[in-house]
Amino acid sequence: MQMQAPGESGLDATTDALVGEWLTLQEAAERLGLSIKRTKQLIRDHKLVGVHRNGTLMVPAAFIRDGRVVKGLPGTLTLLADAGYDSVEALRWLFTADDTIPGTPVQALLENRGTEIRRRAQALAF
Repeated sequence: MQMQAPGESGLDATTDALVGEWLTLQEAAERLGLSIKRTKQLIRDHKLVGVHRNGTLMVPAAFIRDGRVVKGLPGTLTLLADAGYDSVEALRWLFTADDTIPGTPVQALLENRGTEIRRRAQALAF
């Protein structure tokens, strides 16, 4: 997955609306109990997604629960990267409703239904 380099944008209004609640890098770091530097490393390592929104590096709030990155998210992001998805495309896939799941992939991850989501993400590469 190609992460957004500092200063780049690529977040469209549709994806922005799908995600809904965003956290600044500082807020994400605080919720994770990490430094900003370590939180940026999570983004570089594809364990978390950060994109520039209105000139500020932001993280979807749904990706952090109870002081941790949502279980299954890092593996799912790796699979999406292997399928050629960039960070915005990955966000769009994770936050788009799918009646066969049901709900969105990120909702399934939040409900500990990550195995099916990772299977689907893996299938995208073929």
